[in-house]
Amino acid sequence: MQINKAELLAITVKPEQYPKPGPPEIAFAGRSNVGKSSLLNLLTNQKKLAYVSGNPGKTRTINFYSINGGSLRIVDLPGYGYARVSKSESKKWGPMVENYLESRETLRCVVMLVDIRHEPSKMDVQMYEYLSYNNLVGPVIATKADKVSRTVMPRHIKQIKDVLGMDEKDVVIPVSALKKTGLSELTEEISRWI
Repeated sequence: MQINKAELLAITVKPEQYPKPGPPEIAFAGRSNVGKSSLLNLLTNQKKLAYVSGNPGKTRTINFYSINGGSLRIVDLPGYGYARVSKSESKKWGPMVENYLESRETLRCVVMLVDIRHEPSKMDVQMYEYLSYNNLVGPVIATKADKVSRTVMPRHIKQIKDVLGMDEKDVVIPVSALKKTGLSELTEEISRWI
């Protein structure tokens, strides 16, 4: 699958604002500072489709993007686990995201992002367990792959799989938005899911 066109379709906080169900949707989730916006820009070959901020926690809405003229939708979920977001703000995100994940018929899977440099956090583990329970687990993307050497990368990937409790068949794809690596593997996985 190649993405030739991507455009913002809707910015939402509640179900009545979602675009009408149509093409398959692939959602992206991860901690606030994991590099989700950079990955979405890499995936869609656009520099400013998703806003990249120096301050984590900027995505506080569920953003829908129309891909290739409407044959697919990419859904950007709010990042989780950012300490500087107020507790009241953070509490709103949980129900908002759960509502989307549990009710959206056209959702095929959730691509979860983790930082390859660090062991997955408790929140990462909770998210992975939640996605597994709801049969929504897609590939796990190990972002910032340019920050670790090729010799230690297999060890980091094994750690991610072990901590998240992944099966042998489950996929972890190391991706670097900076070096533009891992993109073909990711698009191949997305094609498989849609």
